Amino acid sequence: MSYYISKGDIQNFRNYLTQEEKSKGTIGKYLHDVAVFTGWLAGRELSREYVAGWKESLILANYAPVTINSMLSAVNCLLKFLGYSEYRVKFLKIQRKVFCDQRRELGRDEYGRLLDTARSRGKERLALLMETICSTGIRVSEVKYITVEAVIKGRTDISLKGKIRTILLTERLCKRLLLFARKQKITTGEIFVTSRKKGMSRHQIWRDMKALCRHAGVEESKVFPHNLRHLFAVVYYHANGDIVKLADLLGHTSIETTRIYLISTGAEHRKQLERLGLVS
Repeated sequence: MSYYISKGDIQNFRNYLTQEEKSKGTIGKYLHDVAVFTGWLAGRELSREYVAGWKESLILANYAPVTINSMLSAVNCLLKFLGYSEYRVKFLKIQRKVFCDQRRELGRDEYGRLLDTARSRGKERLALLMETICSTGIRVSEVKYITVEAVIKGRTDISLKGKIRTILLTERLCKRLLLFARKQKITTGEIFVTSRKKGMSRHQIWRDMKALCRHAGVEESKVFPHNLRHLFAVVYYHANGDIVKLADLLGHTSIETTRIYLISTGAEHRKQLERLGLVS
């Protein structure tokens, strides 16, 4: 029996993702990838051969393997939702990386230059926002949980995907946040808001950070909110060495995900190889 994916199917899929308490970012990503798939399908009936053909087209288009697997994850989720699990295709097998691309890894010195640049240019809100993400490891979508009430308590409870995790805020950070809130006449609710008292969007935060790059002398490829979370993970692990607790702080369900955050840069990996002393 032939089956064709309809606009109604996509809307129902959106509702399903919402009911599953997926984050806005995840829902947007899944719907984008599904749109790419249905665009390629171009009204043809759904079949495993076509799904496999789409996977092959992504490979021929030189998409990165990680990107392909991410897109397949979205479409496989749609297929399961529609009741066509048998049409799902396997992910590409990717060898685990032993070091990351230094061109995309934000260093501590670069982070410091971003903060200094933001403050010298009168961007106190942005500087404090970056410090908050980097000192807590929260996701950019979780910035809304940094409220006046939370800062007064010195902790915030973050609810995501049906789970609640508690994030502690340092005394130094709380003092800065409360001082900023008072200056902005924010007495309750979210601290990081626009002039219209609405929460800052992911795009706005990303854009504001990118605008600092040239002035701070930091490559744009290294500057985006998620890299602040990565930096927190690396610094925390080097200080404590407790990957289980780090996984809890980051809200990861799998320690394997946390391990990805801790991959050293190519430069650090090379130093480790040099110290082996195996070349005379």
